[in-house]
Amino acid sequence: MATRSDTAASPVKGGAAPGSAPGGSAPDKEAKRRAKLSRRWQRDARWSPYAFVTPFFLLFAAFGLFPLLWTGWASLHQVELTAPTDMEWVGLRNYTRIFDDDFFWNAAKNTLTIGIISTVPQLMMAMGIAHILNYKLRASTFWRVAMLAPYATSIAAATLVFVLLFGRDYGMINWVLDIFGIDPIGWQDDKWPGQFAVSSIIIWRWTGYNALIYLAAMQAIPQDLYESAALDGASRWRQFLHVTLPSLRPTILFTVVVSTIGASQVFGEPLLFDPNKGASGGAEHQFQTLGLYLYEQGWVNQHLGRASAIAWTMFAILIVIGIINHVISRRLRASS
Repeated sequence: MATRSDTAASPVKGGAAPGSAPGGSAPDKEAKRRAKLSRRWQRDARWSPYAFVTPFFLLFAAFGLFPLLWTGWASLHQVELTAPTDMEWVGLRNYTRIFDDDFFWNAAKNTLTIGIISTVPQLMMAMGIAHILNYKLRASTFWRVAMLAPYATSIAAATLVFVLLFGRDYGMINWVLDIFGIDPIGWQDDKWPGQFAVSSIIIWRWTGYNALIYLAAMQAIPQDLYESAALDGASRWRQFLHVTLPSLRPTILFTVVVSTIGASQVFGEPLLFDPNKGASGGAEHQFQTLGLYLYEQGWVNQHLGRASAIAWTMFAILIVIGIINHVISRRLRASS
């Protein structure tokens, strides 16, 4: 008896069972594509911030860090501007020489006095201007832009205008003083008039800038504080003393520190105020600042090693100012 063979049909040629396609199904392809995009997004989110900040660090290393380290190395050598590659090791002799130099201490005192004369009136005027601009005024945008006009003006142009104003024989300042019977003042010849004239340039240039900083801080003060003070019967002046000023303590500290750092680096104003004397800061160095003293040693006397020592001394002064700022800031935060 013949046996019956299995009659199951074989698969059709070219057919495929579900899920056995060579390239995979459409859901599998979509899952792979999503996984690939996810990995690419993770790499992008991880490394893109570094790519964005890399140009800054490259420029800082080339134009900030390298000059800082090179001047520190040069400050330990005797090196002249005419032969900057010929260095002779002298250790700390450049530092001891500048500390024994009377002109260095004169420049340090001039920097301190010019900084005080320019910073204190500047910040007080900026506070008053900001308090006025904080009220609703017509064309308030115009006045705020006008406050920035001196800051946007070139130092050279502004200083040359002030040189004409403070001229001894034909200056407008002496002309006004003559109306009141005051003898002409030699603004470029005497110490205190010269320092006052240089400080007036700094005050004119930076008052509006600091006023806008104070204005931004004032506008961030909650109005509820002023309304509560008004309900308690506080006048505008008392509101300013007991609401505005306490709220502006961090901002005031910031502007004081920034202005102090700027005052320690004053250079263009005293250099151009008496162009005949240049880096000397007047005939008797009466308004020569540390910046001018550095320039005189490095580019007039051509002592790059000594100029580098002065630069690092100024850097150390700025570090001390930063430490003082940090200590005061912590105490203010603790008290508040």
